[in-house]
Amino acid sequence: MPDSVDAPVSVTLAEIARLAGVGRAAVSNWRRRHESFPAPVGGTDTSPQFALPQVEGWLRRQGKLPTGFRGRDRLWPQFEALGDRDAMGRAIVAAGSRFSPGRLSSPSADSYTSIASLGGELSEAQRALVDQAVEVARQDGSYETFEFLLRRWLETHVRQIPATPAPLAELMTEIVELFRDGHERFIRTVLDPACGVGSLLAAAATRWREKVRVDGGAVLTLLGQESDAAMAALAATRLSLALLRDEPKATQDDQQVDVQPGDALRAEAHGDARADVVLCNPPFNERDWGYEELSADPRWTYGLPPRTESELAWVQLALARLAPGGTAVLLLPPGVASRKAGRRIRTNLLRTGALRSVIALPPGSAPPHGITLHLWVLRAPAEDGVVDADASVLFVDAASERSGVAATSGGRPGIDWPALHDDVLTALRANLDGEGPSSSRDPYFDSDREDEVCDVVSVPVLDLLDDEVDLTPARRVPAAASAAGLALRRSWTRFNTLLNEVRDLGSMLSRLDLGAGNDTAPGAVTVGDLVKRGALTLRAGQQPPEGRVRGGEAPPGAVPVFTVPDVLLGAHPSGWMPAEEVAEGEAGDALTVTVPDDVVVTGVHRAFGAWVDSDAPTVLGPQMYALRVDPAALDPWFVAGCLRAPANARRAGTHASVSARIDVRRLQVLMLPLAEQRAYAETFRRIAAFDEALREAAVVGKALVDGLSDGLAAGRPAREGRW
Repeated sequence: MPDSVDAPVSVTLAEIARLAGVGRAAVSNWRRRHESFPAPVGGTDTSPQFALPQVEGWLRRQGKLPTGFRGRDRLWPQFEALGDRDAMGRAIVAAGSRFSPGRLSSPSADSYTSIASLGGELSEAQRALVDQAVEVARQDGSYETFEFLLRRWLETHVRQIPATPAPLAELMTEIVELFRDGHERFIRTVLDPACGVGSLLAAAATRWREKVRVDGGAVLTLLGQESDAAMAALAATRLSLALLRDEPKATQDDQQVDVQPGDALRAEAHGDARADVVLCNPPFNERDWGYEELSADPRWTYGLPPRTESELAWVQLALARLAPGGTAVLLLPPGVASRKAGRRIRTNLLRTGALRSVIALPPGSAPPHGITLHLWVLRAPAEDGVVDADASVLFVDAASERSGVAATSGGRPGIDWPALHDDVLTALRANLDGEGPSSSRDPYFDSDREDEVCDVVSVPVLDLLDDEVDLTPARRVPAAASAAGLALRRSWTRFNTLLNEVRDLGSMLSRLDLGAGNDTAPGAVTVGDLVKRGALTLRAGQQPPEGRVRGGEAPPGAVPVFTVPDVLLGAHPSGWMPAEEVAEGEAGDALTVTVPDDVVVTGVHRAFGAWVDSDAPTVLGPQMYALRVDPAALDPWFVAGCLRAPANARRAGTHASVSARIDVRRLQVLMLPLAEQRAYAETFRRIAAFDEALREAAVVGKALVDGLSDGLAAGRPAREGRW
């Protein structure tokens, strides 16, 4: 595509939904209902594109632009129209430079003001776009506008640019502080030799900028290097704005940001620097990292990195740049901990005391999302080379700390970041403070919590120096006998409680005589007919606006978001939204929100179900429906009980496939007087409780089977009372 903004700017249906603050389904509905909706100007039948000025004008005339509409919401499509990745990046950097003119440190400014490697100076049309961004920044804030543009740039090119998630960057800075305890108090210099767009350095600025301020006016210096010139430029601009955002009167002398383009393995821009902290998420599995040309490099103190072990080159670079007492935290793929080719270097890292901890993270913590990544914590070895004879390495296995749904509305599994932070830091802190396991082989366990906080062991270095020198946490952290025993005892208690509940409900339900004939069986009426009669209202769930659904533990007052994937995974809402955003979305018909006693129906065959939402409000996602009954005509538990019958779903299915959708309007409800409905409703309540108890018993039973199998396979005593 041309590097120009002369062509009309077009937007997709998803971008229109974002402009209007609604789900994409709402935009599709507008297209069907309103003949005045703009016609496509390009794209395909399945992914049409529309002229931005026409769309914005239509939304404004229809009163569908949200009250909080910001100029930056319409700014991004114009940046995206520039075409390729670097053209967009160059324009964003130019805009960021205008947000804070004259405040970028001179070494970096020379590197990116012209950005010749990205295509030269901006065109006149692109300068006009930058002027628009400056106007938006005056309203929305310089840092906020730049971060918005950067985030959209990363989202657009997510497959090319694997950025470090902000919660992971924050966790890495917190780990640094734990391992620096007892050393120099203030962190003045932070280095990232493969900084990408500066995510780790931005986290460092947030965490340590104010701490160095109290030390006699000292400043925090952020040093970065990145082989991709576009990302280096974006990182430099981002960090300068981050350090200045809360200090409008600050000058260039009050802060230091030096981000340089280039490959730090082949040519370090900060080769003479000594950093208090090194944070790095280096490239993985690189083959052309400079093995031949760097074979005699003095940084390889622990051994020449094998051709297939580029990550160990980054590990040694980090150690080479640490000041005495400095700490480094690197994000690495799991193979680095065990591959045979790197055994000699791992041995030397252990013998010198450089490696302090290896922490296994859950899959999905960072790209690539399908594997369990590791954090390596490194400390600069003692200058005299003397290693404590009792030195040990902390192994943390947090790979199972997976919970909830990622902060998207797509239902992808994600990370409960607050829980992960708490568990990892609690386990590390207990061991580093000398309050951890009494035995070096026992994981840390908090008896005040219902589950294990984190599996962590402190293993003596001498025990690690075997033939494999395998540093994989899962192979070093055994299941704790005490923790496993406590967990099993709790599971048995819950399992027995559930069995009693199933037995009691089953006894009552077994007395129902469903075999007797009924010559006067009541007729049935469809949901569609009940809607026509006004006995109930039917609302379809909608896709929440992009980026509005949060994952992890919900704060008090938050509204859960329920989707079809939630039903398939266990029938518990996994995302949430702030109550004020839900109220705005409901008022604008952008969200479907239940009230107490609404009947919720899942309109997908393999996840079909119907129940009364006693915990309302709940936001319903696509293919879920809210039925609000007239209490003078219908009992909600009676309606839910009738609707959830499998025979009902078969009748209302669109076709015979297990992936079929259910036409909710074709579901049937018995025609009974309200008094008789309530008699049925009580039985339907018991059936629902029976079903829930059976499901939970199956889950707890499976956990018991797994726990017993693991314990016996690990050689735990099988005699009664010896767990």
